[in-house]
Amino acid sequence: MRTLNRIFIPILALAIFAGVQTTFAQKKEKEAPKEDPGSVDTKLTTPDPNAFYPARAKFLFEVFNTTNNVQEGTVSYQVFSETGEKLNTKSINVKIPKKTNTKYAFEIPEDKPGFYKVSFMINVTDDDDTTRRVFGIRPEQIKSPYRKPPDFDSFWQSTKAELAKVAPQFKTTFMPDMSTKKRKVYAIEMKSLDTMTIRGWMTVPVTSNKHRKFSVWVGLPGYQVNLTPIMADDEDLAIITLNVRGQGNSRGPIDTRKDEYIFYHVEDKNRYVMRGAIMDCIRCIDYVFTRPELKHDNIFVTGGSMGGFLSFATAALDNRVTICSAQNPIFSDVRNLIGEVEWPMSDIQKYVTTRPGISMEKVLDNMDYYDLKNFAPMLKCPMLMAVGLLDPLAPPNNEYAAFNSLPAEKKILVFKDLGHDVNKDFANYEARWMMDTFALY
Repeated sequence: MRTLNRIFIPILALAIFAGVQTTFAQKKEKEAPKEDPGSVDTKLTTPDPNAFYPARAKFLFEVFNTTNNVQEGTVSYQVFSETGEKLNTKSINVKIPKKTNTKYAFEIPEDKPGFYKVSFMINVTDDDDTTRRVFGIRPEQIKSPYRKPPDFDSFWQSTKAELAKVAPQFKTTFMPDMSTKKRKVYAIEMKSLDTMTIRGWMTVPVTSNKHRKFSVWVGLPGYQVNLTPIMADDEDLAIITLNVRGQGNSRGPIDTRKDEYIFYHVEDKNRYVMRGAIMDCIRCIDYVFTRPELKHDNIFVTGGSMGGFLSFATAALDNRVTICSAQNPIFSDVRNLIGEVEWPMSDIQKYVTTRPGISMEKVLDNMDYYDLKNFAPMLKCPMLMAVGLLDPLAPPNNEYAAFNSLPAEKKILVFKDLGHDVNKDFANYEARWMMDTFALY
């Protein structure tokens, strides 16, 4: 009877609305129907799926005129550098007949390796619109003009030695109320650099086999993201989510406002928050090696944005990481970020103005020790990266400066129409890549 009610009520409602529509139509029967005025719409495509070209970028700009008016005006493009400098431009006069669609093929003559912003504009009788895209010219040749500090490697060696002197005091607490029939949840805790307490979570598949060992997925946090336990159906994978200092349940001595975290002690390379955050991640790898139920040779480290930066740096400094994935990682080719992005450089520049005796040049000298392109040559494990060509925080020029410096096996997935983000295609690819590498079938 309940099933009948569920079916009957929508049918009755449909009948009532149908009756209202019929009555309304009868009342309006003498009025002539309104004609659809149509619209002017555009579509921009490029023959290369990544919009990468050896010299001349190619675009097809289509205009769909469904109006009854002839559309007169211009179709044009304007090319910009990543810093907004105006480069090539072209404009053509157009006369588009009514109820037609017209195609305009453009070739943009840029030759220098790098990424370029382009705006395609239509200015006609019934429409003014702009479509923004990015294209690349021989991105595999992109190199940063800035060299890493001569003591870069020794700086991080001494930092790791300092971490090693801190007794980790690992704690693993079973959380029965958070656990399920398929996964056990543990709160994990450890002491890191500066004896700071770092916390996170671990979920492990329930098994009756006491000798079962699991591959490890380590997720690192984005900017001011509070990571929580991840519950999954995978029976072969333990999942660790780590909240580095000053984030999530690892807040404490560092408890800044959201916009202040990125420049916390940036004036001193030995006290900058990212120095400790990277060591927190390495301490997490130490934790993995203390757990008998985890496979110490199957460790996957991954993250996006700041988490991508942390995963990249961790894999570079710790060869115990088996494979690494970084999506839209920040802080690559840092000196070239000035003029290209608002965040985080604008916040850092504002902070510098409030600190007497500190210059932006000094801050950049410190940030050279946290630049991904400088970590890249140290990274020996297979690396998967993702970049959005419209990314306003991690521009593709900067990402490729790091990617091209990687000496080991590597792959980058490009999303030409996305910004500081990836889509489910990347998540699926990343999961398959990890499963194939760890032979999880």
